[in-house]
Amino acid sequence: MSTLYVKVDDNRCCGYSSCHELCPEVFLLDKDGFAYVEQSAVPDALRDRAEEAAKNCPEGAIAVGPNPL
Repeated sequence: MSTLYVKVDDNRCCGYSSCHELCPEVFLLDKDGFAYVEQSAVPDALRDRAEEAAKNCPEGAIAVGPNPL
């Protein structure tokens, strides 16, 4: 299984925080409540939750892929 990478588009994130609720280990919130990631490579154990979080982003602000984004 290849490594999964995620990235939050700062221009699209509206701070709904659904990604953080679904996978707080990957999606962190800044002081204003907007999501970001510290490490774009997702640990295998969190892969399914990170993908689910990306699918549930109301703004489609999370990119997911097999290569660093």
